[in-house]
Amino acid sequence: MNEVLFFSSNHFLRFLQNQNEKITPNKLNLIFENQNEKKIKQISSSDFSTIFLFKNGKAIEYLNENNSNQNPEKIQIEENIQKVTVGYRNEAILTKEGNVFAKGKDINPKNPKEFVNISSLIEDKNDRIIQDTVCSFSSIYLLTSNQNAYGIGLNEFSQLWF
Repeated sequence: MNEVLFFSSNHFLRFLQNQNEKITPNKLNLIFENQNEKKIKQISSSDFSTIFLFKNGKAIEYLNENNSNQNPEKIQIEENIQKVTVGYRNEAILTKEGNVFAKGKDINPKNPKEFVNISSLIEDKNDRIIQDTVCSFSSIYLLTSNQNAYGIGLNEFSQLWF
């Protein structure tokens, strides 16, 4: 079993351990149903979402939309995942094949819980294999295998476009 140490006032941790919001180190022993999911490769988190990526390439997301006192929704992500990244208003998963699937209000306003293949939006088909990705507050950045960078996100001031 892995031990995970959180340094934040993360709402996910508060729900699981019924703690108040204070920034202190909190040790959280995670118990997952599947034996393969006890080997954590990466964790990415914001106030509303925490994703655990396991060494077997699967992930579990804990989603708290309302920031209420209800337990977060648990979502299985069944992909061949290389990396997960969570921003405040979005999240993205990078598959081992080099595709990036993202979701959020800024990515898919009609259905913010649905993952969309944003790497397919790159016009140059030779540049669609993604090497790395990162989420910020309301945008997602992609680094291609050709070392080109792309961004997608909130455009209320036309500051970012694919």
